[in-house]
Amino acid sequence: MTAATAEVTAEPVLSVGAPSPQDGLAMWRLAAETGVLDVNSRYSYLIWCRDFAATSVVARLDDQVVGFITGYRRPEAPDTLLVWQVAVGEAARGRGVAGRMLDTLWSQVTDIAFMETTVTPDNEASIAMFTAFARRNSTAIHRSDLFPGELLGDGHEPENLYRIGPIPNEGR
Repeated sequence: MTAATAEVTAEPVLSVGAPSPQDGLAMWRLAAETGVLDVNSRYSYLIWCRDFAATSVVARLDDQVVGFITGYRRPEAPDTLLVWQVAVGEAARGRGVAGRMLDTLWSQVTDIAFMETTVTPDNEASIAMFTAFARRNSTAIHRSDLFPGELLGDGHEPENLYRIGPIPNEGR
């Protein structure tokens, strides 16, 4: 066996953890690249990474940010984590990154029993991801109308509220 035939290509290592402000620009770029997310300003992603890092995650393949979830604890319902945006870059799709980020996020936020998100009716991938999360946690998922398209403007689809839970949090 020669050195050339013994060469091994290492698979990139996926890690998921809290974001830092240095991740904000990569998150902004990923949101834009999805083509489906409402893209916020660069500044908002920087602020999000500073002020809501405890309720958000980024996924990295080696050192490159390939996904993120932004979330926050609802002020009127502190036992509820609202997931705002989920993005996975093209290079990481099909690897279970979104589900892993969601599971990691749930495990890092303490003293919550519910997860909420809004999803447009045509976003089958997000609906499937949150349904699978509810299934993995042996709990119910309830859909209700939240914001009609007319309220969102510019031909935006309605946003339906998905409420998952209660989710047991023993061992967290």
